[in-house]
Amino acid sequence: MKVAILGATGLVGQRFVQLLSNHPFFEITALAASDNSAGKKYREAVQWRLNVPVAEKAGDMVLKKCTPDIDCDYVFSALPSDVAGEIEEEFANAGYIVFSNAASHRMDEDVPLIIPEVNLDHLKITETQKRKGKIITNPNCSTIGFTMVLKPIMDRFGIEEANVVTMQAISGAGYPGVPSMDIIDNVVPFIKNEEEKIMTESKKILGRLKDGKIYPANLDIFAQCNRVAVVDGHMLSITIKTQEKATLSEIVRAFEDFQPLKGMYLPTAPEKPVFYLTGVDSPQPKFHRDLGGGMSVSVGRLKQYSNKQFGFVALVHNTIRGAAGCAVLNAEIYNIFRG
Repeated sequence: MKVAILGATGLVGQRFVQLLSNHPFFEITALAASDNSAGKKYREAVQWRLNVPVAEKAGDMVLKKCTPDIDCDYVFSALPSDVAGEIEEEFANAGYIVFSNAASHRMDEDVPLIIPEVNLDHLKITETQKRKGKIITNPNCSTIGFTMVLKPIMDRFGIEEANVVTMQAISGAGYPGVPSMDIIDNVVPFIKNEEEKIMTESKKILGRLKDGKIYPANLDIFAQCNRVAVVDGHMLSITIKTQEKATLSEIVRAFEDFQPLKGMYLPTAPEKPVFYLTGVDSPQPKFHRDLGGGMSVSVGRLKQYSNKQFGFVALVHNTIRGAAGCAVLNAEIYNIFRG
């Protein structure tokens, strides 16, 4: 399948380039960026910030404008939300299948907000879209980690309430992102729209599809978000109240048994979506963000406060599983169902 990447020069766009450059299903046939960068070779326009070199083929590509005249089947959008909505709509109306990392269409009634391990059945909602093509979105980076660890517990014991405090990496703000004078020796207890995204997106993802409509999950979610001086890896301190009684060993078993995509040939899917770590000081971004190729969510510090109340810490790689990696996995699973 021929694929294009919109917003290819940004941090998430760079992750798309990294993940798709040697992909067995997809071939990058176009990279697109702002009008200021269009016409330049990718390696000349991009400020490459990953710790792996840019693929030679991608580096030699001439950047195109973000207009729906590109020779490809699938489009991966890493565009900023302030411009993504209209451009993605143009591509979808022109017949392209758009996999978006932007927030612009996430809460549209006819657009699925997909994490394949959590709500794969929501892909069916694309049948209600009135576009010639389709728009399929992945959630906010913290929301992905949050819902992936809630899902196995929710399936077995139900959840009445979930509280989360995030400690989010600076790469989540893009490049150049947060000024060094603001983040060094500091924690910033505010990230615009982040708390609202976690609270609303999570309910849509964990909701149920019925009669062509997604009904949000009936649970209370409360979020507080902080920016911390870590390059990659969002930490989430989570407390939950389950509907049914549970034990620590049963919660651990739910994490370890959570393998809803097992047996499918999905190159980007991790063997273990959720890693339970027993170390008293785990997980840590420096050591655990790359588990499962950056696609696994790690969990530790599990504590029980009562027979229905638990606390734990989760870690998600925000630019891989929390962004580009989830969109690539969405395309892999869509490719199978479409075929």
